Amino acid sequence: MSRPVFTAHTLDTAPAAARATMTGVHRNLGHLPTAVALMAESPELLKGFLTANAVFEASDLDPVAREVVVFTVATRNECHLCVAMHTAALTRQGADPELIEALRAGAELPDPRLEALRRFTLAVLDHRGAVSDGELDTFLAAGWQPRHALDVVLGVGTYTISTFANRLTGAPVDPPLAAYAWEPAA
Repeated sequence: MSRPVFTAHTLDTAPAAARATMTGVHRNLGHLPTAVALMAESPELLKGFLTANAVFEASDLDPVAREVVVFTVATRNECHLCVAMHTAALTRQGADPELIEALRAGAELPDPRLEALRRFTLAVLDHRGAVSDGELDTFLAAGWQPRHALDVVLGVGTYTISTFANRLTGAPVDPPLAAYAWEPAA
């Protein structure tokens, strides 16, 4: 059996249940990303990801900390689109280029507190949430709170949806993100 072909829907071809969500994305961004057009095949997936993302954005993690979680999931799951998209986001925010490069490479971060967050996110991924007491203690000793550990779980869940959907559908890097293209290390 061959891989099903996923359709990059327009507002006219999308399932009716996805159209309002797609319209909202277009209104907010000024364009419709191809990844959204592909996710629209399942209106529930699209709405679920965008809802989870909005909740994650409202978590107690600051914007840079959220990006650390997103990048950690995206590089681990080898989502070229997520890495490009979030590189662009951090660049627009004026983030330190050294931080961005380390995140893209999955390397140690220059800020010890953010590095503790990155390592904890990896532990959550590696152990499917069952992190050791030592891993949790190290995370908390870096200045994070128990609530932040749960916010990491929220981010991991949210971006597992995105990375898996983007990889399954073969979502391309849209032209505005081409300068931030990324490929996993061999």
